[in-house]
Order: sequence, then C-alpha cells, then structure tokens
Amino acid sequence: MIRNATPADVPVIHAMVRELAEYEKALDEARATEEQVREALFGERPAAFAHIAEDESTGEPVGFALWFLNFSTWRGVHGIYLEDLYVRPEARGGGHGKALLTELARICVERGYERLEWSVLNWNEPSINFYRALGALPQDEWTVYRLTDDALNELGK
Repeated sequence: MIRNATPADVPVIHAMVRELAEYEKALDEARATEEQVREALFGERPAAFAHIAEDESTGEPVGFALWFLNFSTWRGVHGIYLEDLYVRPEARGGGHGKALLTELARICVERGYERLEWSVLNWNEPSINFYRALGALPQDEWTVYRLTDDALNELGK
C-alpha cells in the first residue's frame, strides 16, 4: 500500500500537490513545476523524499507524503518535517493517510529521529481531528513565520 516514490511518480505527485493546493484554497501559490519536483526528489542532491499510497485493488496512486529532514538542536538529532500529506477525496477513509504517517514514524524510529512534525491549517478540522486521534499534539506556543517574494528579496539584498 505504501512505497517509496520513483521518478515515474513525479507527474502524479505534481498533480496531487496541485489538488492539495486547491483544497487549501491556494492554487495560485502552487508554482512548482514537474521538473522542480523531479530535481528536489531525484536530482544530484535530493533535498526531499516522497512516499506513495496505492489503492490495493488497482495499484493506482491515491495519496502521497513529501518530507525532508530537519534538525533539533535541543534533541541533537534529525527529525522529519512532513511538507505535504494528501489523499485523494475518493480514497479518504481507507487508511492511506494513517499508513503514510505510520511509514514516516517507522523511519523515525529506525533511524533514531526523535520528531515527526508538520503544519495544518487552523480551519482544516477533519485533518486536525485525524492527527489528534493518532496522538499528535499541536504546538500552540509556536507561531510559524515565513519570508517570501518581495520581503525575502528585500532582506536578502
């Protein structure tokens, strides 16, 4: 049901990224190209990793998890930051999301990573409830800050 992504999966990963962006009401912000996804996952120096959830009866991709390593100076070890977790609407409720998270947790345990982290939009109650049911806790004392576009360019001059 869960497998490592391959270069042949790039078009479907790209399509699902766009589906996720549309669900999150931010399709206009999803500017990554298939080639950028391919380079990030399978280029000379991969910066990210992905797993595919497949429908058990058809073998068709129905979801994905895209992640990268982070590092905790407090714990002194790497962790996984889950950038995107997405299961197509018609496959939701079939255990694919839990299976993807289970695989990432397994990787953490196997490699000695001590954190699996991700962000969720405050309005996304179905996902919040799903994550809480798995034992995930919100980090309410932390606020994510982001520099992009003009602000990033101005500061980086």
